[in-house]
Amino acid sequence: MEVNIPSCSEEAKWPCRRDIVSEIVDKEIKKMARKKIIAGNWKMNKTPSEAVALVEELKPLVANEEVDVVFCVPAIDIVPVVEACKGTNIQVGAENMYFEESGAYTGEISPAMLVDAGVKYVVLGHSERRDYFGETNEDVNKKVLKAFEHGITPIMCCGETLEQREQGVTMDFIRQQVKVGLQNVTADQAKAMVIAYEPIWAIGTGKTATTEQAEEVCKGIRECVAEVYDEATAEAIRIQYGGSVNAGNAAELFAQADIDGGLVGGASLKADFGKIVNYK
Repeated sequence: MEVNIPSCSEEAKWPCRRDIVSEIVDKEIKKMARKKIIAGNWKMNKTPSEAVALVEELKPLVANEEVDVVFCVPAIDIVPVVEACKGTNIQVGAENMYFEESGAYTGEISPAMLVDAGVKYVVLGHSERRDYFGETNEDVNKKVLKAFEHGITPIMCCGETLEQREQGVTMDFIRQQVKVGLQNVTADQAKAMVIAYEPIWAIGTGKTATTEQAEEVCKGIRECVAEVYDEATAEAIRIQYGGSVNAGNAAELFAQADIDGGLVGGASLKADFGKIVNYK
């Protein structure tokens, strides 16, 4: 990495700003230390047999030790997908879980069930869960805490509607989601988790936030984490962008200073997901 450091020989005309250069270099080093994480969110797609067939198709295409690759699959697909992914670089995630250990919660899945099945990650607070099933920031926070209790890495989602963006309250809304979602989460836990920024208006619509819009919000999320904890925690946490990520825009998005990968929807169900994972 080359950085042009201003000369101090003409200090009166061009003041030496090695402090600024040092800060830039330091941020680049920290960015390089954050391993990219590219996760596919399969949503309500693929039967168990179809899921295994897709894994077999994608396995050679997503081979890349430089990034963390995660398949977040429907609950009924978890066991066969975990089996199909053995011996590969793919880790398996769930799309949701409940915040209780067990009990009369018909239709829900406990963290212990996920761990026993081989799950390493879980998507929490996706906008579709919030919108269709009424999940609140408080619900998401309970799930985040419970995931950590069981050693599952949360991928905590946040994002604004088109109306909120047009009203100019994007960061106000997202900061609330992040701050409530992180309540009682320790700094060490926060460093290990993932936050996924998905503008709701870009999910499954074919519309994508511009690179500048995506970076602006991801940077704002990192600044929010720094306020809650400290700079070290903010620099360690991985922040994904999601919302119509595809093979054509992945490289530009993932090159941004505060974007550490993607939470990919529809494109994760196609061979093109391999191009997203191997975006360089």
